Parts: sequence; structure tokens; C-alpha cells
Amino acid sequence: MSETGSSFSGAEPFTLAVDGMGGDGGPEVVVAGLAIAADRHPGTRVLLIGDERRLTETLARHPKAAAICTVRPAGSAISMDMKPTAALRVRDSSMRLAMDAVAQGEALGVVSAGNSGAMLALAKIVIKTLPGVSRPAMAAISPTLKGDVVMLDLGANVACDARNLVEFAVMGEAFAKAVLGLPAPTIGLLNVGSEEVKGDEKLRQAAEILRNSALSAQFHGFVEGHDITAGTTDVVVTDGFTGNVALKTGEGALKMAFVLLRQVFRSGLLAKLGYLLVRPGLERMREWLDPRRYNGAVFVGLNGVVVKSHGGTDAEGFASAVDVAMDMVSHRFNESIREQISRLETLSVMRPGVEKEQPAVAAVS
Repeated sequence: MSETGSSFSGAEPFTLAVDGMGGDGGPEVVVAGLAIAADRHPGTRVLLIGDERRLTETLARHPKAAAICTVRPAGSAISMDMKPTAALRVRDSSMRLAMDAVAQGEALGVVSAGNSGAMLALAKIVIKTLPGVSRPAMAAISPTLKGDVVMLDLGANVACDARNLVEFAVMGEAFAKAVLGLPAPTIGLLNVGSEEVKGDEKLRQAAEILRNSALSAQFHGFVEGHDITAGTTDVVVTDGFTGNVALKTGEGALKMAFVLLRQVFRSGLLAKLGYLLVRPGLERMREWLDPRRYNGAVFVGLNGVVVKSHGGTDAEGFASAVDVAMDMVSHRFNESIREQISRLETLSVMRPGVEKEQPAVAAVS
């Protein structure tokens, strides 16, 4: 259905505001994903924002999505190659209006498959960060040998100081509780070695703060690159530069492994027969490592839930991003961060002016 009013009257907020124009697939993928999400989350109310004609026509082909969506017209859409500074000036875009809905309390969270840099810029300006949080971070879930791991930051902040890393640990712990359902997630700081003397000053300082914080029992210490996929900890914390490199390296290694397997099983008759024998196991592995299951990176540390779906995903992948947003909304994710940050502020090293911090540079990827 379409809106009959033009302003928020204080009624119960929508569960999510969804950018209907983001991603490579546009409204068709978004609406098809919402149809899947409607089965998983009955009672959800979605404010779907974008080109009214296109969204209405697409919803007519997906009655399950139509049942949970209210369409709000938007005058434009943010392209995937638009610079963040330019996106900030487009006030009638579907992405901007979705952010506005959360900032005004009209919706509890945002999901978009659009431009990552524009999303981060708009979220920081429109929704703003939580009190006590110096910078938002990008977090996501990845598979490991023991289950799943939460990793952050994945590119929002290229350079970080000790305070930033501690805040990321707090937000990652809350994320793991909300999305993975872990009662006491373990936390590791990514370093060049596990020994306490390894790493630079900011890493050692962040480790010291965490050892003396309310999270001390959950803090594992330093972890190395191989610990990410080994599942040594439930949360891995690092700066955005290192995190993004680790993420892309892991994705590339996974793709290479599947290509090599395909080449091996096509190398001869015996290899093809071998494939027939192991095919059920390979199919299970493919399902387990399916990137659609892990779609939905989150900008944590904001005054609302903001989930970024991969732009090239399909309907199932977009539904997974909606799942992540719903988990965060239902588990009161931001309230957990507020409580933990307020506890950390009692530590002198975390209070402004007590410890001189090195300047950090925010980056948008």
C-alpha cells in the first residue's frame, strides 16, 4: 500500500525503513527479498522508499511483501558510483529518506543494498553516533571451523586509536549477542602475534583497557590472522584498513579453493567419478559457505540500526540482511552498547582529556 499521510504522527514506528532502489538488482531483488522476510518475520512493518510506480508494480507481483510494506515516494536514488559528499546533497533520495525515518523515530532501522560510502556518510550526519561512541564501525559475520565470527572494523575507519578499538570490542560483543545468540562472546584483538609484547602501542593500550574492564572475563587477548577462520574467538577487533584487507583476502582464498576443486574434478574420468562420490558433502559445504547466508554488514555505534546488503546479492541474500536488522532491533542492540560504554567511561584512560590520543582518519569505502 502507499502512504496517505505526509508526516509522522507519533504512531508505532515501522520496524524497518528499506531503500527500495539500492543495489544492482533494484526493486525486483529488494521486494523479492522482503517477500522471503515476510515469512520469517510475521508482523513486521516495512516503510519501503523509492520510485512509487516501480515499487507498486513490483509489489503487485509479490503479495507477501505487499502485505507488510507501505510505499513512500522518493524523488531520486543514489547511484553506486556517487561520491559520499555528493550523496549528502541529495535530500530526496530513497537512501536519505530511509535515514531520515530512523532519525525522526519513524522506523527502528534501515536496510539498503546501495552505495556503501554514501550510506556511512548519511548515517553519520543524519542518524549520528551513540553517546560515548567516537566513531561507527562496519561489522559482519564470517564462517569459521567452530561456527561464525563477528569481525570489525571492515573499512569504515582506516586509522584507529586505542579508544576506537575498545569501542569496537564493546560493539562487536553486543553484535555477537544479538545476531549469533551468544551469552558471553569471547573477544580477540587482531595482531601480528599472540604474545602480550607484540603490536604497536595502541594495540597494547587497548588490550590493557579491556583486561581492566567489565569485559575482562571475555577478553581472550591478541589473535593472529589464522585465528579468524579457526574460530579462536567469537569477535575479532581491528582497524578498518587491516580488517578490509583480511576480509578481501579471505574471500579471494575461498574463490580460489572452489576454482581449484572444479579443475581437479574435471581433470579426468577417475576424478569425475570421485566427484560423484563426494558431491553430497561438497553441496553441504557450498551451503555452509554460501555468501548469501552472511550478507548484511552493519554500521554499529549509531543511533539506530543500519544494515548494508551487498549490492550484487539476490533475493535470498537481501532477506538475510533483513534478518540481521530484525535480530538487532528485537534484541535492543543499541541499548547494550550504551550500557557497556557507560561502564568503560569510568576508566580514566577512556575519559576525554586524560590520555592524549593520536589523530585518526575516517575512510569511506
